[in-house]
Amino acid sequence: MTERETRTQWFTEARFGMFIHWGLYAIPGRGEWYMSEAKIPAEQYERYMQEFSAKAYDPRDWARRAKRAGMQYVVLTAKHHDGFCMLDSRETDYSIAKGPFKNNPLRDVTLHIFDAFRQKNFMIGAYFSKPDWHCPYYWHPDKATPDRNVNYDIKTHPDWWKKYQEFTTRQINELMTRYGSVDMLWLDGGWVKAPEQDIRIDEIVDNARKLQPGLIAVDRTVHGRNENYLTPELRIPPKQLPYPWESCITLTNRWGWWPNAPYKSARLVINMLSEITAKGGSLALSIGPKPDGEIEAEALPRLKEIGEWLKVNGRAIYATRITPNYNSGKVWFTADKDGKTIYAIYALPDGESLPATIEWEGNLPKGSIKLLRGNRRVKYMSKDGKVTVSLPDGLKDEPLAFSFRQ
Repeated sequence: MTERETRTQWFTEARFGMFIHWGLYAIPGRGEWYMSEAKIPAEQYERYMQEFSAKAYDPRDWARRAKRAGMQYVVLTAKHHDGFCMLDSRETDYSIAKGPFKNNPLRDVTLHIFDAFRQKNFMIGAYFSKPDWHCPYYWHPDKATPDRNVNYDIKTHPDWWKKYQEFTTRQINELMTRYGSVDMLWLDGGWVKAPEQDIRIDEIVDNARKLQPGLIAVDRTVHGRNENYLTPELRIPPKQLPYPWESCITLTNRWGWWPNAPYKSARLVINMLSEITAKGGSLALSIGPKPDGEIEAEALPRLKEIGEWLKVNGRAIYATRITPNYNSGKVWFTADKDGKTIYAIYALPDGESLPATIEWEGNLPKGSIKLLRGNRRVKYMSKDGKVTVSLPDGLKDEPLAFSFRQ
C-alpha cells in the first residue's frame, strides 16, 4: 500500500475522533456563522479579538480527556470562515497569538494542541476554511457586506483574487511546514471551487502532499481527487457506503460553544458510533470549548461514560470490518478482520431499560455467544433464522456488545 492508503486505512480503523470547534465565535457564543448571518463588517467583528484571553486553555487536559473517551484522532479548526487564526500565522495579525493571549507560552494554539494529541498517538487533522470573511481579498472592504461568498466580481478584479489564492496557499503551507506531522488536511467551504471561485486547490493539495507525504485530503463536498473521504454533516448515511467516510456530529446541537445548548447523552453517542461503524464509517464528535478554553462541565461525564463503554466493548468498534447483514432492528453488526468473528451491538434507546431478551435475524452463531462485558457466555436460541438472547440479571442499562463465530 502507498503511505496515503496506509493512513486512510488507519483512519478508517480508528472509528472515533474529536472535532474541536474553537475560535473567535466562542466570544459572542452564536456559532461560527454569526459573522455572515448577522452581516457584521470585519472591522466590527474583529473587536471580539481583544476579549479572547483563553486563560483556562490546557491542551494536555483536552488530549487526556479525548484519550479516556476512546477517541483515536483529532481535527482542529485552525481557521474557520471568519478568518480568525488559531495558529500563529505570519500572513496576518488576526490571530489568537496576537491578542490578549500573545504573552502566553501556549499562544500558538494549533502547535500545542497538535503536540499534546500527537503525544497520545492521535492522528492529526488540520481544519482550514477556504473562504475567509476577514481577508480583504475575499470580502473586500469597499464592497457591501455579502453572503458567505466572495463579495466582488472575480473577473473584474482578477488581481484581488490572485492575491487571495496566494494568501490561502501560504497559510496552508504554514500548517504543512511548522506544525509537525499532519495526517489530514480538512478543507471546508465547498462553495469555493472551480470554476466560479477557483483557488487552484489541486495545486494547493499537491504542494501540501510534497510537504506532508501521505497526507489525506478532505475537500469536503467537492467530489473528485481531493476528497479522499466523504464527510456527511450532522447525519448518518442510510446504508453502508463503498468508500471511506466520516459523520461529523455535534455533542450539543451546535458546533462551537453556545450558552445553554442541550447535550446528547453518552448512550445516544454510543448508539450513533455503533451504527456508523456497522455502516463502515467513522464518527468525528464535535466539542466546542468555552471562550476561556475550558471544555464545558456538561461534556465531561459524557466523554467519560463513552470511554468506559469503549474500554469494555471497543473490540466491536475499533479496526472492525463491515458485514453484509449489518442491521436487524436495534442490533448493529460488525466483524473482525478475518470475517469469522461477528459482533452484535444492541443499541439500547435513551430512556429505556434492558429487556429480558433481545432478538435479531440473520448472522446465526456457530457455538457460544459471549457478552463482552465480563466475557461471559449467554443463553440463546436460534430458530427459523432468528436469534433470541436471554440477558443475565443485574446488567447495567447500557448498549450491549456480543461476540460469536459464524
